[in-house]
Amino acid sequence: MSALLDTVRAGRAQAVPGLVKPLTAAERRTELAGLKALRAELRDWGWRRWRERQRIGCALVVAGAGCLTGAAATAAWIGARDLRESASLPHEVLLDVLAGRDPRWQGDVAHRLAGRASTAALDYRLITGLVRRAGCEVPATDAYVDGWVEAVSSQDGPLTALRGDLDVRILVPRLFETAELPWRLNAWSDPDDPRHWPSVLAVLAEEGVVERRTLVDAAVARLLRGGRPGELTFFLRLLHRLELTAKEERERIADWTGMAADGPPAVADHAQGLLGRLALAGALPARSLADLSASVLFRPEKKLVRAQLVLLGKVLRVDRDAAAEVLPVVAEAFGHEDTAVQERALKLVARHLPALDADRRSEVVRAAALLSPVHRDRAREVFGELPEADEPPYEEILPPVPEPVRLAPAPADLAELVEEVAALIASPDGGMPAFERALDGLVGHAYRDRVALVRALRPALAGCWWLDDEARQDRDRWFSRDTHGVEVVAAALLDRISTRTLHASFAREASGARGKGAGVCAHSALVGVIDARLREAAYLVHAKPPPFLLATPTWETGALDAAVLVERLREYGRLGAAPGPADFAQALLRVDRGADPAAVRGAAALGTPEGDRLVAWLTADGAPVPALRPLAEPPRPAQAVDEAWPAKPPAGRAVGLAAGLRPWRKEPERERTERAERSAVRREFPVAFHWLGDPGARAVPRCYHWAGVRGGNWTAVLPQDREPLAGLLLTEAASCARDDERGGTWWLPPLAELGGRPGRCLLRGLAYGLGARHPQDRLMAVDALLVLAAQGEPAGQTLGEELAALVVSGDVKINRLTDALRTAAATGAYGTVASVLLPALPALLAPEPSAAGGDRSGSTRAGLGGILAVAADCVERGTGAQGIPGLAELAARGGTSQVITQARRLLAAMGP
Repeated sequence: MSALLDTVRAGRAQAVPGLVKPLTAAERRTELAGLKALRAELRDWGWRRWRERQRIGCALVVAGAGCLTGAAATAAWIGARDLRESASLPHEVLLDVLAGRDPRWQGDVAHRLAGRASTAALDYRLITGLVRRAGCEVPATDAYVDGWVEAVSSQDGPLTALRGDLDVRILVPRLFETAELPWRLNAWSDPDDPRHWPSVLAVLAEEGVVERRTLVDAAVARLLRGGRPGELTFFLRLLHRLELTAKEERERIADWTGMAADGPPAVADHAQGLLGRLALAGALPARSLADLSASVLFRPEKKLVRAQLVLLGKVLRVDRDAAAEVLPVVAEAFGHEDTAVQERALKLVARHLPALDADRRSEVVRAAALLSPVHRDRAREVFGELPEADEPPYEEILPPVPEPVRLAPAPADLAELVEEVAALIASPDGGMPAFERALDGLVGHAYRDRVALVRALRPALAGCWWLDDEARQDRDRWFSRDTHGVEVVAAALLDRISTRTLHASFAREASGARGKGAGVCAHSALVGVIDARLREAAYLVHAKPPPFLLATPTWETGALDAAVLVERLREYGRLGAAPGPADFAQALLRVDRGADPAAVRGAAALGTPEGDRLVAWLTADGAPVPALRPLAEPPRPAQAVDEAWPAKPPAGRAVGLAAGLRPWRKEPERERTERAERSAVRREFPVAFHWLGDPGARAVPRCYHWAGVRGGNWTAVLPQDREPLAGLLLTEAASCARDDERGGTWWLPPLAELGGRPGRCLLRGLAYGLGARHPQDRLMAVDALLVLAAQGEPAGQTLGEELAALVVSGDVKINRLTDALRTAAATGAYGTVASVLLPALPALLAPEPSAAGGDRSGSTRAGLGGILAVAADCVERGTGAQGIPGLAELAARGGTSQVITQARRLLAAMGP
């Protein structure tokens, strides 16, 4: 030990420079060896000593920087992740310990530190101090610019600091070139705030500290480049604060045109306003205005499209000679998907049609064939006889029906298996196929050669915390709470979990809310099954590994062929292996119960309890267990609380029934039947499967669990029972529509791909998904809808009824549903969308009741016009439609609102 090492171990960073500076080069090399050894020691410390490691690491950074001689080694030491436990370092102390070095060496270190993207912003003051001493140029990297902005913004106002900053002319232009804008630049939106960066930069330009043209050109270039909306807001604010002159605006007409055509909505709106002023002032040529309109009129933002048509109308009133250039472009909007845009364009063309010559007029007339049928009569009044549109007969476009894919066997090569296990632990959401392959591979290799498996796993999983020298009780507590996927099996193989914990976890009951009539929390039910299998495998590989797992699926859907299971049981009997209870129970849930008689005969010939049980399972009349019997009418999640915990009738049983309440007690015969069924399930299944004995098993409306990363494995728990599984997961989708949550519709496409006629639970989940808050969740529902349609399963009437009920109840908003159905129709599935939407329209056309219960017979639902437009678009394609109650009455009302217009359009498309 030395005085320097003693000081470092004590964490006294302030005292290090006084001990390092007097040392000779040889003495520093000697001390450096001890410092490196201490650094290696710190890496092995557990997380409990993080405060001590943080304090010693800070002093170690200072000591190592003072003892190292190379610039590259010094910069690497200062920026090392394992030494930087805190967000920042004592920069003044570091500058002190490096004070006697050669200026060029200090400049080299500064530039190397600035090149470290992860730490340069934090080390801004250290880098700046080294640059000032070296007298070298500023290392204007992105991270260094972030640190500069943070340092300047941390003062009362950046303006005073920037006026005296020596590097302001170099660093200000770099603000417009960084990959990500420093967040401080956009933190304050009030122009009068002294920390408002656009105002600060505008004042610097006025004072000549920075060049105005540089700011304007850089801001325009950044807006053209695009980026996140929040970042682009900064550059828009800067241009607004700079107050461009008319000359500066005219010089950049091409830039504004590019922004209006392709920029984000806020940028396009700004550019459109500038170009509009230039056009009305006569500074924008007609050809340029036409080119601009050709792009803007087909943007998805209706506000921009309407504003462009208004602008064109104003320009044509001032300059009639521009009609020859502009009107043919306006006529292209006859093919716009929004019929309101078509109507505006038609009115504009009709108003200025006399200004066109014969050639231009014929060009506009040809474009009129693109108009929606609802505008054809008006178009004939304007143009005369219209050319017939050459449209082929309607043909529905649907995705191909998904083909079943066999699950690849577990890797036979040990190195390949270890690689897959390490990848799955690093990224647990790798999917069910990767999970099943890894789990089966670990069990199989543990049976064949556990020593070799352990020897290969240990270095591959070196980054896992439970391999550190932590207290065993911490690891046991961690894995007793959650299996963390195949990690629990790997930890058991590496002897990082006590045998007592493994046995207790293997034997204990699965947790979950499963009271009488309370339904089942999907997390407790499905995760409980997966965890029971994992804990069983972890216990068995530690005690007596089976040769392979029985429940490994045959197909990537999670299904297991009965013949394959029979052969596995036969091999178990030959080897004298005992099936794991959870593994065999999961195999039963995965096996195809419509198996051929040969599989039944093969199971009967086994002569084992498992074979006899498989025969009974395959030959059972109907669903083998109560929870797998689909409910005739699943309860809505909004009502599930009342059904799970019914209130006692206020005046006895008769009053409760008269009020439509659920009886306080079930009928005695039903009670006896359910009790017998639950007893049978408890005898035949492990405890994690006991929820299968609840005949009303379904998702509870609320639970305290998170979906976690194993949600992708849930559908493989009940691959043969799509409807009961959908009932368990229904609340996930409902929360996306009712509570604006994310990610709860992930299960819709995989369940749709299972095939068969969809039941009420799946269709209700699909209805919730189509009305989800977030576009990604709606896309999942659209995918599921298209898959069901491709399978040829007629579900439109039932799904339409579900959608109407959810809209009427307020669980689903019409505008979200409109977006989802429009997306589905745009893929070419207009017939599918019509089959769903048209049955829902009668309920949607009914007047929406007021909150106070008053008469609102003349009102319509908010957003009804949009969904009527989707329906009209589908019917106009030739999908066919019958009469819709209430549509004619709505179309007969006066006015030109969107609802009335689209109702008339739909009625006209349906024909007599």
